[in-house]
Amino acid sequence: MSAPVLLDERLWFPDAGDAVKRGPHAGLVAVGGDLSVPRLLLAYRSGLFPWTADPATWWSPDPRGIIELDQFHVSRSLARTLRQGGFEVTFNRAFREVITACAKTRRPGGWISPEFITAYTALHEAGHAHSVECWRAGELVGGVYGVAVGGLFAGESMFHRASDASKVALFHLVGRLRERGFTLFDTQMVTPVTRQLGATEISRAKYLQRLAAAVAVQAQFG
Repeated sequence: MSAPVLLDERLWFPDAGDAVKRGPHAGLVAVGGDLSVPRLLLAYRSGLFPWTADPATWWSPDPRGIIELDQFHVSRSLARTLRQGGFEVTFNRAFREVITACAKTRRPGGWISPEFITAYTALHEAGHAHSVECWRAGELVGGVYGVAVGGLFAGESMFHRASDASKVALFHLVGRLRERGFTLFDTQMVTPVTRQLGATEISRAKYLQRLAAAVAVQAQFG
């Protein structure tokens, strides 16, 4: 496809495999629609995620970043941090605070606008978006959030205000996903940090194949 599909108010998406193939918009599937809970859930089930809010843009990159749940890499320094036990780790205690902290983190292509914070907080309140928090002396110093659909967990963003705090949160997230029967941990892209932790890339076709199996799994993040 050379141009994305323009969406209206109808709740649907084109096939993720029909993304723009080349150029600066490679991976873009559709433009328009909204960030409502039903549309976001349909997007993740369809292999898409939003990157902007006004207008909404819907993407399916090729290749796709994932972390295999049985191949999460714990470095020596991270293992030492985990042994020291300097953080309290919680789940879903401070979702809005986590996504807001992620939005304030300076990174190339930052996308977490106020519209995203509102939309994903609504998704959290509906029971589909989740956070992991790292605390030190009662202060939120790191965390990660994402979206659960069936056996898929789509990691969206993470932040840290203390060394290794986001990695500790990710370690506990992977443990929870394994315990609760999740089968696919989507990271969208592979960054230098996630690559250190075991993130790898697979083709869009392979991702969509695994996604179809994952969303049919009855997993509960809790």
